[in-house]
Amino acid sequence: MDSSKGKKQKTKLSAMAKREEKWGLLFVAAPALGFLIFMLWPIIFAILTSLTTWNGAKGFAGMMDRFCGFDNYIKLFADRKFWQTLVTTIIYLIGIPIGMILGLICAMGMNRKIPGVRVLRTMYYVPVISSLVSVSILWAWVYNYDYGLFNTIIKTLTGLHGPNWLGDEALIKVSMIIFMVWKGLGSSIILYLAGLQNIPRSYYEAAMVDGASGWQKFKSITVPLLSPVTFYILVTTLIGGFQVFVEVQVMTPSGNGGIGYSAATIVFYLYQKAFESYQLGYASAIAVILAIIIFIITAINFVGQNKWVKTMD
Repeated sequence: MDSSKGKKQKTKLSAMAKREEKWGLLFVAAPALGFLIFMLWPIIFAILTSLTTWNGAKGFAGMMDRFCGFDNYIKLFADRKFWQTLVTTIIYLIGIPIGMILGLICAMGMNRKIPGVRVLRTMYYVPVISSLVSVSILWAWVYNYDYGLFNTIIKTLTGLHGPNWLGDEALIKVSMIIFMVWKGLGSSIILYLAGLQNIPRSYYEAAMVDGASGWQKFKSITVPLLSPVTFYILVTTLIGGFQVFVEVQVMTPSGNGGIGYSAATIVFYLYQKAFESYQLGYASAIAVILAIIIFIITAINFVGQNKWVKTMD
């Protein structure tokens, strides 16, 4: 008996198939190389840098000469400004559910056949595609204490001077949240609108036959079937919410994080440590802790999604 019969014969590839295989590997290599260079290596470098007191001098050799172990992390957890900026960053996240609720309400209004609805959709989405620096400068003028739009309106209607929106430790947080909600509202509207248009009308018609009210249809059909969109918006906005920087840099007076550092976020603090104080090791430790926080929150969302995210399957 020929033992080779039981063995699977190796199929020889044609010249064209070999050529396609090589091109396929080349196309796969490009994103893989990009990940290694622009994602994996920076992560490894940041972790290594966080274990040093490197200030950027003498290149990589200078970094290894200033190894300090976990001293940066020990110092970080005792740093009052670190905790202050972390709390401020979390406070800004209050704008996420506000933006999601407003986005859903606006999307439901735009999901109707009304005159000018396409113009409205465009108008709401313009802030999303606008330069963040440009709209931050615009809103800094809106909030200006002496001649800003808000205070001009308040003075015209009441005869009283409006508050110092960006000069008060508590009010500046509210001002930043309002701006962030406005900036990201268009994105939530478009995503929710796409989700609403993907829900079959037959579901609502069946509910109507059963005598369901508008609230019951919203609670039992709209909200559950929009949960995948809600989940996506929640995860992406949480990740983005922990990385707020430009708004603080541009809108606060002199770009110093506000009165008493009241508007500064954790990324703003990281930036100041890295590029103003040149404490690159300490800044890298902040970046590592921030990455861990974002990873944990994202992982919790993905683990818990099975309890509330519904599909039409």
